Amino acid sequence: MTMSRRSLLAASLALAASPLRAARPGRVAVIGAGMAGLACARRLAAAGYQTVVLEARDRIGGRIRTDRRWSDLPVDLGASWIHGVSGNPVAAMAREAGARRVATDYDASAAYGPDGEAVDIDADVARMEGLIDEAREEASDLDEDVSLKAAVEAHPRYPRLDERGHSILGHVVNAFFELEYAGDWSELSAWSLDEDSGFGGADVLLPDGYDAVPAFMARGLDIRLGSVAAAVSLVGKGATVHLADGQFVAADHVVVTVPLGVLKDGRIAFEPKLPAGHRGAIERLGFGVLEKTCLRFAEPFWPRDVDWIEFLSGRRGEWAEWLSLTRATGTPLLVAFNAGIYGRALGSFDDGAVVDAALAALRAMFGQKVPSPVGTIVTRWAADPFARGAYSFNAVGSDGDTRRALAEPIDGRLFFAGEATSAEHFGTTHGALLSGLAAAEAILES
Repeated sequence: MTMSRRSLLAASLALAASPLRAARPGRVAVIGAGMAGLACARRLAAAGYQTVVLEARDRIGGRIRTDRRWSDLPVDLGASWIHGVSGNPVAAMAREAGARRVATDYDASAAYGPDGEAVDIDADVARMEGLIDEAREEASDLDEDVSLKAAVEAHPRYPRLDERGHSILGHVVNAFFELEYAGDWSELSAWSLDEDSGFGGADVLLPDGYDAVPAFMARGLDIRLGSVAAAVSLVGKGATVHLADGQFVAADHVVVTVPLGVLKDGRIAFEPKLPAGHRGAIERLGFGVLEKTCLRFAEPFWPRDVDWIEFLSGRRGEWAEWLSLTRATGTPLLVAFNAGIYGRALGSFDDGAVVDAALAALRAMFGQKVPSPVGTIVTRWAADPFARGAYSFNAVGSDGDTRRALAEPIDGRLFFAGEATSAEHFGTTHGALLSGLAAAEAILES
């Protein structure tokens, strides 16, 4: 069954509370110790189920990964924000964990052109947002879904844009859509790319590390690290998870919470093969790339009072958005985000070349005296075999129904969870958490 948002939130705020119904015998194997897997296992364990979490990595958290190579500065390489703190179950978990939270100010920003001149783009951005809205509205009358790119390029105003117009449009597309949903505009659905919903209140960072949240949720759970799931079998009674090392785990129910990119890769075999609805959903949904380049400096050379730096280089999607963590952490740290085609292209660069490209962008904005960083971190989520990217998006021809099809239980024994199964909150940690609770509730009701 599908839980309502109200019941999901109520359950999420009482993950460790007494079970809502009498405990019953049952053993559940949860594949993946990210937010979905931990939420699901925590709920079922509280209800009296024997629950084991099988995690392929040598750590928990999934796409939450806090790098602690700098003892005075934790850096979140995956999830960074709790998006909307009002009623958000992840915000509730962070409060219970005692994690410090700092709000991001999106109005505290500065924009620079290719010559390093500060530019005021607010009015131009508003016009391009209008063009995109009109293009999507016109595309909604088509018989079939098209990409955001195709919809915009079909708009009558698009051919008449001058060089500046194209530059601003490209920046808006990248900042508002490609970086938000981790997909290139040639892949994003014009119809459904933003049919997600969110929570009110500020977006907050966890300057001491996002990993405090999964660490809190994992308390008391049976988690087996280094357990790589190779296959799930429903042959016979119950279900069996076969591990890559030849061992197996027998259970009454299996919950698969691995990222959509892993499912697309076919790293886990299913016997019998998944129903057509699940296979179609895995194929149609998009799974995007969003890579970070983290540069630590001795002193800030950028405005200390900004959280965001925007770069309109004229090359869409290249080093366009930078997060300054100086205010949040007290340390001169810049984080650049690259998504879509350019994010994937960076995968062919070694770390030195990525850093050089980042510095070239900074020197275009702030001058050739920009110093070399004292420390760097480059993410490689697309190359990670247990992620294969950042998070899911609604590709052309997919929507919330596609996600609901992926979340549909199979024979009361096999369940799927993770942000990709969330029709309303995909691409977020709270979407992952809520999907784990939904899977747990489905097992409790089965």
